Amino acid sequence: MLVYEFKLKGKEAQFSLIDEAIRTCQFIRNKALRYWLDNKESKPNETDLCALVSEKGASMIQESLA
Repeated sequence: MLVYEFKLKGKEAQFSLIDEAIRTCQFIRNKALRYWLDNKESKPNETDLCALVSEKGASMIQESLA
C-alpha cells in the first residue's frame, strides 16, 4: 500500500469538511463490504447496494442535523 503524508495549512472549516468526506468514504466502503459479505452466493447487484447506501446515508445525515 502506498501512503502519502503531508501537513496542511487551512482553516478549521476546511478541516471539518475533509473529516466529513473521510467519514463518508469509510461509511460507503463499510456498507459495500458488509453487503458483499452478506451476499456472497448471489451475483453482485450494484442497484441494491446504491439503494442501501442512500437509505442509510440519508438517515445518518438527518441524525447529524438534529
